[in-house]
Amino acid sequence: MASGFQDQVEAAAVPLDRDHFLRALLRELAGALEDVIGLEETRGYMSVVSSALGNAIDRDYRAALRLDRLDRRQLARVLVDFKRRIGGDFYVIAEDDEKIVLGNRACPFGAMVVGRPSLCMMTSNVFGGIAANHMGYAKVELQETIARGHPGCRVVVHLRPSEAALAAEGREYFPEAPETGMERPAGD
Repeated sequence: MASGFQDQVEAAAVPLDRDHFLRALLRELAGALEDVIGLEETRGYMSVVSSALGNAIDRDYRAALRLDRLDRRQLARVLVDFKRRIGGDFYVIAEDDEKIVLGNRACPFGAMVVGRPSLCMMTSNVFGGIAANHMGYAKVELQETIARGHPGCRVVVHLRPSEAALAAEGREYFPEAPETGMERPAGD
């Protein structure tokens, strides 16, 4: 009887796999943080995690492409490819020397992102970190997000501290400090 029940359990139509579980875990973690410490502080925590992740992703792309620096067009393609690889559907709307404007039809977090705007810091920090490392500066403006109830996302990655960039709502990013093999002093 135990074997029959085990077969029944394994065949049960439970919508659960590793991907779904990890997205649900992040959603619940973000929700708990937002409820306990607030949205702005949660965005701060997400920023710390996603900044480190963005720098690692940048290093992986540099190594795979055998490039030390991306130009603007290459940068736009890398940002779109990064999101494609993790289940997003980003595309370039426009790009010029001042900015890259991206649209998105599908969030890598799926429906789990709705109502959890702090998760958008992953996009902001990864995009901002990679862009700043290659362009010397970035400011990411999340104009529309699925998390805030829009049907898609509209993300502007400003590449220079222009008047438009400085006036935009968003977060500024600067290049990662080069690795020197020395640790930073405590408090820095």
